Amino acid sequence: MEQDALFQLGMDSARLNTAQTEEKNGTQATAPVCDDKDHFIEKDGVLCAGAHLIVDLFEAERLDDIAYIESTLRDCVQAAGATLLHIHLHPFEPNGGVSGVAVLAESHISIHSWPERNYAALDIFMCGDAQPERCVQVLESAFRPGRMEVQELLRGRSG
Repeated sequence: MEQDALFQLGMDSARLNTAQTEEKNGTQATAPVCDDKDHFIEKDGVLCAGAHLIVDLFEAERLDDIAYIESTLRDCVQAAGATLLHIHLHPFEPNGGVSGVAVLAESHISIHSWPERNYAALDIFMCGDAQPERCVQVLESAFRPGRMEVQELLRGRSG
């Protein structure tokens, strides 16, 4: 059971790729295909599941523009060299806040915004060859925060 949950998050010992497809609801849907590569990484001499960035944006712009947020998340995925599986964003009324997630083969990027406070909280967690730190510049350029705080956690530390 635990292995299945990890597989769904793209975090087991196999990597998802798009080499095979399956028919689903009359359209081509990507079916995960596994290789035997272990996607734990070594960062700063530490073996871990991946880097998890906690990003706070203060005095930021366009935090109520759901199409712009989706485009920015896609830009983050591309900049990091990650594999997008799905994006789901939900707008809230009356403040126009947005909550959502970009699900990646390498894990996820989530966002929660409070436009009335010009604040957004993002989590960026990636394993394997993806480079989550490349998302920081994309977010800074897109939302133009007056202040940005970034913390890094190494998840699943070994030893």
